[in-house]
Amino acid sequence: MNQSMNIRIQAPSPSSAFPPPHPSPALSRSNRILLSQRAMCTSKRIYHCFGMQMEACDNSSLSKTSLVARYCSGWSKTQSFFLKHPVNNYSLHLRALLTSRTQDVFTMPLTGDEKIGVLLLNLGGPETLDDVQPFLFNLFADPDIIRLPRLFRFLQKPLAQFISVLRAPKSKEGYASIGGGSPLRRITDAQAEELRKALWAKNAPAKVYVGMRYWHPFTEEAIEQIKKDGITKLVVLPLYPQFSISTSGSSLRLLESIFREDEYLVNMQHTVIPSWYQREGYIKAMADLIEKELGSFDCPGKVVIFFSAHGVPVAYVEEAGDPYKAEMEECVDLIMEELEKRKINNAYTLAYQSRVGPVEWLKPYTDETIIELGQKGVKSLLAVPISFVSEHIETLEEIDVEYKELALKSGIEKWGRVPALGCEPTFISDLADAVIESLPYVGAMAVSNLEARQSLVPLGSVEELLAAYDSQRRELPPPVMVWEWGWTKSAETWNGRAAMLAVFVLLVLEVTTGEGFLHQWGVLPLFR
Repeated sequence: MNQSMNIRIQAPSPSSAFPPPHPSPALSRSNRILLSQRAMCTSKRIYHCFGMQMEACDNSSLSKTSLVARYCSGWSKTQSFFLKHPVNNYSLHLRALLTSRTQDVFTMPLTGDEKIGVLLLNLGGPETLDDVQPFLFNLFADPDIIRLPRLFRFLQKPLAQFISVLRAPKSKEGYASIGGGSPLRRITDAQAEELRKALWAKNAPAKVYVGMRYWHPFTEEAIEQIKKDGITKLVVLPLYPQFSISTSGSSLRLLESIFREDEYLVNMQHTVIPSWYQREGYIKAMADLIEKELGSFDCPGKVVIFFSAHGVPVAYVEEAGDPYKAEMEECVDLIMEELEKRKINNAYTLAYQSRVGPVEWLKPYTDETIIELGQKGVKSLLAVPISFVSEHIETLEEIDVEYKELALKSGIEKWGRVPALGCEPTFISDLADAVIESLPYVGAMAVSNLEARQSLVPLGSVEELLAAYDSQRRELPPPVMVWEWGWTKSAETWNGRAAMLAVFVLLVLEVTTGEGFLHQWGVLPLFR
């Protein structure tokens, strides 16, 4: 189905570069508009609505420019592996917003008492083999990672303990193969330092902090340092290009709970950049890396570009409204459009890696797709870790070792992999621009149109920002409804239900009686 529509957007001038709102997860892919930046949540009031007629307007003191965007799309439910052109062809006349205009944006003079801080949020990773099991515990104890039915939520930590102990030996093998620990902290610290330098070079002096969700330095540690340094304006920047409930969402929920309990933080002006995958600098940096790696092949034009993204359970997207899948597809389209401008028209595909457990995750799966490509006669494959900006175990071990070995066994003769962005200068400079463009809106009021069917909703905190993505966040279903009886699921799902039920019964008995083989094996020492 091909559609063409004219959308009128009322937005501030390029000099203020106010980011357009995020498309509603409820809108279909063929009816969403690809815009350059996400609406930002501030510590003051924000009104946020979506609709086909969209207006984004800031304080009346700012000049406003009427922009018209024409959007054409063609969408097929069956994605081909060998696409010579992107699935969607976007024509967006929003260059004033897509192009960073940092020196025009940062016009607000800082007073002597104002101190700017930037908080980078990331996953974290074990730095030694001894850190692996407690890191896994922190990961699986997060209800945004493992979502239990309400009846079993008291088992969140016992289940996290059980899974972390069970998975630790294999995970240790993986970390041992990449040097004995994750390089994520070292790389993120380097990114923070380069971002700080870039901000100062652009006349925006700021301190940059790193807050990890599941390992040191924890978000709480970063917040304590922010308070000690007397930061008065804070820009929160998750290092996840695409928003997901399980990544940016989890980190922002934690941050909101910290803010809510601290008077200093409640009074501190702040803003959040929820996702930034569509920024021109990020897209160009990714295209630069892909173009460079293609040059290492004997026949670059015959290489299939293989985008591999971290997966999430299907229920997160279909039932909880997670925009991750839509943002990922749009991101790939934008990168391929940039490559086409450079006369690079390779076939490409997108798949999802790192699935865990018996529930259904986003498809196609990376491993199955690699096998299928080999069966189709593909001989050259270039892997692109699209959802990662830093090297870690899922790039260094899962992609570089497991998937490479699988590809060679499947008949693919030449394998390449694009490195993660790391401290790539174009990428870092664009992050700095994103921060600077957000500064005029730290603590400011903005009004935008979120969804035509909703009335204006005030967004005054990070939690309310998440409500725009996940309106049922307090009643989120588990990935598979445990008590949903009937022949409506695959055999794999039935096996998963039976296994989960058995685990729950086992853990209840262990916790309540203090006896059982798990205690004998030392799996649940906390309950002895």
